[in-house]
Amino acid sequence: MQGKRFGALIAATAAAVLFLPFTAAADDPGSGQGGKAGPSVPAGVKLTTELPKQIKVDNKAGTTSGLTAKVSNGGTKDSGPITLSVLGLGGMKITGVDGCIAIPKGRLLKGVNSGFACVMDNLAAGKSKSYQVSATYDLKAKGQICLPVTEGTSEKVFWQQGPIPFGTTKPTPNAPDTPLLLGTDNVPAGPAQPSEAPGSGGGLPKTGAGVALPAGLVGGALLLVGGGGIWWTTRSHRAARH
Repeated sequence: MQGKRFGALIAATAAAVLFLPFTAAADDPGSGQGGKAGPSVPAGVKLTTELPKQIKVDNKAGTTSGLTAKVSNGGTKDSGPITLSVLGLGGMKITGVDGCIAIPKGRLLKGVNSGFACVMDNLAAGKSKSYQVSATYDLKAKGQICLPVTEGTSEKVFWQQGPIPFGTTKPTPNAPDTPLLLGTDNVPAGPAQPSEAPGSGGGLPKTGAGVALPAGLVGGALLLVGGGGIWWTTRSHRAARH
């Protein structure tokens, strides 16, 4: 089998993402808010991601609509192989990303409930690629989404947006759906579920003032890999590229 011949590939995308702190201005209307570039981005490559400013969630079914994930290269040089991951936390669960591979639950960091890895051979300078994302949202909890972009199947993070919340401060339980705004903490429509609060899983490494970086994370690697790496066969890898 091809899978056995070539073996499995490690994609260090979301298994143990080191969630970066972000500071988004209160008046920042951009859908790239909450994003931060990693220190290992090659000269001439400028990768960013974008999320919609607003999505909706069906109050009965809990399904979302209008959710997309876009990755762009605003630089002057091609990116080379990259992987975009779409991760759900708390009340937001990612159920599908068109053309991408589901990350096994056993490979997700504690605190991340779902994720998909989107492998690209290259993203040319000045080009972008959008993915349709399917997700569910529990309006009784707070939900977040995270978009890290890594170099190929390596541990180098070129860009990471989030974890950033989608939510509403004005629940509309009697309406057909509820609009959710990017960068807004959700006010639960019912009793809050502490176990669903972002970061409550206790497994999300953090950086920032007063928090020491884990050993070995000096300079480029903003992603913790090792036993938590995501594996898929060459066949699956090829399927994700189409």
